[in-house]
Amino acid sequence: QVQLVESGGGLVQAGGSLRLSCTASGSFSRIYSMAWYRQVPDKRRELIAHIISGGSITYGDSAKGRSTIALNNAKDTVDLQLNDLDYDDTAVYYCNADYYDTAGFFTRDAWGPGTQVTVSS
Repeated sequence: QVQLVESGGGLVQAGGSLRLSCTASGSFSRIYSMAWYRQVPDKRRELIAHIISGGSITYGDSAKGRSTIALNNAKDTVDLQLNDLDYDDTAVYYCNADYYDTAGFFTRDAWGPGTQVTVSS
């Protein structure tokens, strides 16, 4: 199965930018899609961006126009660039993947442990 590990979180000043990375490892055949979500306490996890390998990109409403997602199929990594950050971007950011396992079965919703992003004024 896939293990996902996020990196790049931390404390950022308002108006600044941040680049988050997520690496997939473990036993799997290939990645189908990867995505970034975020969550604050007592709220639902919300989509930031989703990318299908060799296919389409979808951006969620919360950071549309300020975010860019990029998938590196060779390295099984996905990056998220977030610009013009403000306090409302403070959240735990999670990496997500759908993939084909070693037997060729499609498997949904592998999640990383999350990385905290805190935006200070």
